[in-house]
Amino acid sequence: MPMPRLIVNNDVKAGYLAIKDEIDAAIARVLDSGRYILGEEVRAFEEAFSSYLGVRFGIGVGSGTEALHLALKACGIGPNDEVITVSHTAVATVAAVELCGARPVLVDIDPSTYLIDPNRIEGAITPRTRVILPVHLYGYVSDMEAIGSLAHRHGLRVIEDCAQSHGALFEGRRSGSWGDLSVFSFYPTKNLGALGDGGMVMTDDPVIAERVRLIRQYGWRQRYISEISGLNSRLDELQAAILRVKLKYLDQWNEARRRKAHLYTTLLKDMDIRCPVEEDPQRHVYHLYVIRGRNRDALQTFLKEKGIETLIHYPVPIHLQKAYQYLGYRRGDLPLTETCSEEILSLPLYPEMAESDIVDVATQISSFYGKGNQS
Repeated sequence: MPMPRLIVNNDVKAGYLAIKDEIDAAIARVLDSGRYILGEEVRAFEEAFSSYLGVRFGIGVGSGTEALHLALKACGIGPNDEVITVSHTAVATVAAVELCGARPVLVDIDPSTYLIDPNRIEGAITPRTRVILPVHLYGYVSDMEAIGSLAHRHGLRVIEDCAQSHGALFEGRRSGSWGDLSVFSFYPTKNLGALGDGGMVMTDDPVIAERVRLIRQYGWRQRYISEISGLNSRLDELQAAILRVKLKYLDQWNEARRRKAHLYTTLLKDMDIRCPVEEDPQRHVYHLYVIRGRNRDALQTFLKEKGIETLIHYPVPIHLQKAYQYLGYRRGDLPLTETCSEEILSLPLYPEMAESDIVDVATQISSFYGKGNQS
C-alpha cells in the first residue's frame, strides 16, 4: 500500500522559499561586503529589532542559550545565587543558569497556560534569590504584571525568556519589553528564525547593555584589550542580514499562525481534548499549537501511522531528568508540570501550512477519539 502523504510538524524551508529572492540577495550582499563578523548587518538588525520591541538596546549573540547566559552574567549572577524559573521548558533555560554557576529553583505552572504560576514564586524566594526568569512558552506571554510587581517588592531582577514568543503581546506591549532584560533565540524553527543559530539580549539599561557587548567578545572595547572577563558569542553578519529580511514579515507570519490556530480550535472544540487558551490581555502567536488529552502516546502513534508528524514540548520535565537529579527534586514535587508532560502534544503548524492539512489533522484526531480511545 502507498505511504500516506506526510504532514510535517514544521517546514522551515517553506519559509525560505516564500521570500527566497530577498534572502539570497541579502546573503550575496554580505558575501560581497567582505565583512563577516560584527559589521553593519548586525548593527542594523539590532536597531531594527529594538525598535520593533520598543526596547532601547539589542545585542546580537550566538544563540538563545548564550543570550540568556550573557544576560545573567551581565547582572552579576554567579555561584551561590538562585534563579527562579520553571521545569516545563527547554533544557536551554536551565543550562544557561548552570553556565553562570548559579542554582535553578524550579516552580510549578498554571495548568491552563503551561507558564510559570506567579502564585508559586513567592514561596520559592530565599535570601539567595537574584532573578525571576519567566519562560513565554508556545507563543504566550507570562503574567508580567504580577511577576513584575513581585520582583519589585523583593528587589529582584526579571529576565524574560522569549525564545518562543517573538511578536506576542501582553496588555498591548510586546514580549521582551517587560523585564529588566529579555532574551531571544533565532533558531530556524522560531517565529523569527535565522538559517542557523543566533540570539539577542534586550534591555533599556545602558550599563547592562554595555556589559553584554563587552562579554560577547572577550571583554573588548579596544581590540585585544580585555576590560572584563568575557567570551565569544557573536551573531554573524549572514544571519543578521537574513533576519533583517525576515523581520519585515514577522507580523504577517504571526497572523497566519493565528488564523490556522483558530481553525484548529474550531475543528477540535467538541472533542475531549484541551486546546490552547488565549484570553485578554494576551495575543498568542502560536509558536506551537499544543493540545492536551488522555492517551497522548497512543494518539501520537495513530497520527504517525496516518502520515502526521507531531512532537512533544516537553516529554520529561527538567526536574525529573538524570542530569538534574543533583537539584534534589522528586516525582510529585511539581505535580501540574508532571501531569502536563504526560498529556501534551504539539500539532503541525507553520505560516505556509495549507488549511486543508489542518482539516486532515483534525479529522484524524476525531477519528482516533471516536474509536473509544478516551481513557
